[in-house]
Amino acid sequence: MNIGTAAERSGLPAKTIRYYEEVGLVKATRGLNGYREYAETDVHKLRFLKRARNLGFSVEECRQLLSLYEDKTRESAEVKAIAQTKLDELETRLRELTELRNTLRHLVRCCSGDSRPDCPIIDELAG
Repeated sequence: MNIGTAAERSGLPAKTIRYYEEVGLVKATRGLNGYREYAETDVHKLRFLKRARNLGFSVEECRQLLSLYEDKTRESAEVKAIAQTKLDELETRLRELTELRNTLRHLVRCCSGDSRPDCPIIDELAG
C-alpha cells in the first residue's frame, strides 16, 4: 500500500511516517516507481508507535519497545521496566505541574485585577 493508505490506516500523518522511516523505526520497501510501499505489518508497527507516543514515550523509548515487540523471546520484565521508568517520570512531572498550578492559582487570587498598577504576579516574576 502507498503512504497515503498507510497513513489513513495507522492514523498517523504521512509526514510522521516519513520521519519514522528516516530515523529507522519503520522500513518501507520501494516500488519500481520509487514510491514507498507499506505492508500490513508496517501498519501494525505504525499503530504501535502511535499508541506508544501517545503514552509519552520518546522516539528512542519507542525504538526499544518496538524491538521488544518484535522479539518473541523477550521477557516482560524488560517491557515493564521501560514502562515503570516512564510512569515515574510522568509522576514527577505531574507533581511539578501541580506545584506550578498552585503557585499560579495563588498569585491570580492575590491580584486585584483592577486599574491599580500594583500586581503580585509581576512582583513575583520580578523576583
